[in-house]
Amino acid sequence: MDAKETVFDLKEEILALKKERNAVILAHNYQTGDIQDVADYVGDSLGLAYHAKATNADVIAFCGVHFMAETAKIVNPGKIVVLPDKDAGCSLEQSCPADQLEAFLQQNAGKNYYVIAYINCSGGVKALCDVICTSGNAVKIVNQAPADRPILFVPDENLGAWVMEQTGRKMDLWKGNCYVHVEFTRESIHKIKAEYPDALVVAHPECTHSVRLLADEVCSTEKMVDYCKNAPVKNIIVVTESGMLHRLRKECPDKNLIAGPTDRCACADCRYMKMNTLQKLRDCLDTLQPRVEMEESLRKRAEAPLLRMLEQSRG
Repeated sequence: MDAKETVFDLKEEILALKKERNAVILAHNYQTGDIQDVADYVGDSLGLAYHAKATNADVIAFCGVHFMAETAKIVNPGKIVVLPDKDAGCSLEQSCPADQLEAFLQQNAGKNYYVIAYINCSGGVKALCDVICTSGNAVKIVNQAPADRPILFVPDENLGAWVMEQTGRKMDLWKGNCYVHVEFTRESIHKIKAEYPDALVVAHPECTHSVRLLADEVCSTEKMVDYCKNAPVKNIIVVTESGMLHRLRKECPDKNLIAGPTDRCACADCRYMKMNTLQKLRDCLDTLQPRVEMEESLRKRAEAPLLRMLEQSRG
């Protein structure tokens, strides 16, 4: 049996198991193309959060990283949530342990911080925050923060810095970052621009300031779709994790979409996102393992800022 037959058979098994389990398959834009192609919905963290909240399925198979599946569990305590690979983590989540954030807030209790957490964090961190945001709604969320309280933005210092540029609102930033997006450098983008001098550059706000300065547009992965569709040129350099190229090439077939390179490779792969595979997705639908579980009091505390985000993001 060749590789194509194996993939076809796996997809058929996944679709059969999905029907049997009354499951929905959610996949992040950074998943591999074969997983995106079998998913019911592919999107960014904000879109996935909405779909997780709205689904009528009994089982949510979340193809992404752990904090995403945990987010689905937070808003769906009565549903089974499975993650194809239990070890699919996130450098941003790891950069802000809940106990360290809690200790920091206790040490700075007099400041009365309004805490905004990027969704790329653990349930424990979410439970300590006032509201959650994604890269797609961060500006809107910050603009709605109380004017009389200082903001602590966790855990992504690059996204936080970009939001400050957009809003003019000063914030204290936690020192965390996405290990993938900080691998893009000014030099690597200059190099690819030299090859495609007429190309536009679209970059994710998790990139460093020096890279964002070189971009024609800085936006979330979901907003990249509309930007690329409407761009007045054929060549577009996409400065984010490589999985995004699969979706963009499907939705923008008339464009030449070029992976933004890093200094060490031609594109940037997240090792955590790529831990999920079709075989692991098939297996987790079959066994309903590994499951994402949360202690109920923690889940309730984490749910409040998530629902606040969803409400503040509408419209």
